[in-house]
Amino acid sequence: MAVKTTYDFDMMLSNAREAYGEELYQMAKEGLDFVFTYSDNVAPSTKAGQLIKEFPERCFNFGIAEPGQVGASAGLALAGNVVFAQVFGPFLPLRAADQIHTDIAYNYTKVRLIGTHSGVTAGGGPTHNDIADLALYRAIPNLTVVAPADAGQCCKFIRLSMDYDGPMIIRINRAGSPNVYADNDYELVIGKAIELMEGTDAYLISFSSNLYECMMAAKAMKEKHGCSIGILDMHTIKPLDAEAVIRVAEKSGNIVTVEDHSINGGLGGAVAEVLCEAGYKGKFKRVAMPDEFAVLGDTDDIYRYYGIERLGIEKTLTEMLGI
Repeated sequence: MAVKTTYDFDMMLSNAREAYGEELYQMAKEGLDFVFTYSDNVAPSTKAGQLIKEFPERCFNFGIAEPGQVGASAGLALAGNVVFAQVFGPFLPLRAADQIHTDIAYNYTKVRLIGTHSGVTAGGGPTHNDIADLALYRAIPNLTVVAPADAGQCCKFIRLSMDYDGPMIIRINRAGSPNVYADNDYELVIGKAIELMEGTDAYLISFSSNLYECMMAAKAMKEKHGCSIGILDMHTIKPLDAEAVIRVAEKSGNIVTVEDHSINGGLGGAVAEVLCEAGYKGKFKRVAMPDEFAVLGDTDDIYRYYGIERLGIEKTLTEMLGI
């Protein structure tokens, strides 16, 4: 059954990059026991900065040495700590791949790697675009990978991860984006997709801030063409909810994945693998970053350029449905 969303509120913004610090600060105030490692881009004015100021004994600054930070986080976890590690997203998978693979995943540590500025949201151009991370993470055993839809869901994941067994990647973007959920009164289960909107003609499968663009595209398809478009919040990329994918594929016969990631190795690839192995005979399309270094520009401009926003999604759906 679909949940309550902010379907009609285009300007209700939230910021997951701020929310993770707020939740960690609140958890520390409640007396929950964890360690926080971070890089130099944590501003003193944020809640994460307040956490560092009020609980310095549990917070460790590693500057711009991401491999050292990830390796040390593994050591802290092996010493018996739950560790939250905020790392600049573009450099987390690229510079610290060995430490993620061998120190974090192989040792099955309770480290939660919070990759900020994911996708094309870093604002530093192609060298800072984090669009190959999911391809790496999906291939590493033991890793759980989640991508919150909005700030509220980010806080839920931070809270849930305290008692979660094993390592986790929490993939969030840089800045404010519209809230997807109207409130936090819904059940969030790691590894179980949420049906944001029910549909019969096609289903969009997405995660993070791309979900809101999916909602707007579904709304436009309803208003312009009378189409019933469903949406799955695939907040957990690994392990993927294969059962939900197959269910909506059989229901509609038309599946589109939408993601701020390379078209290679991300959500679209994961969904395609599930559909192929299940013998799916319907239509399938991926909306993602092409296999190239992205053009330079503002995040929203890049999304529009590559069609990873409501108009591009709507165009993909109309072509698929033959409208």
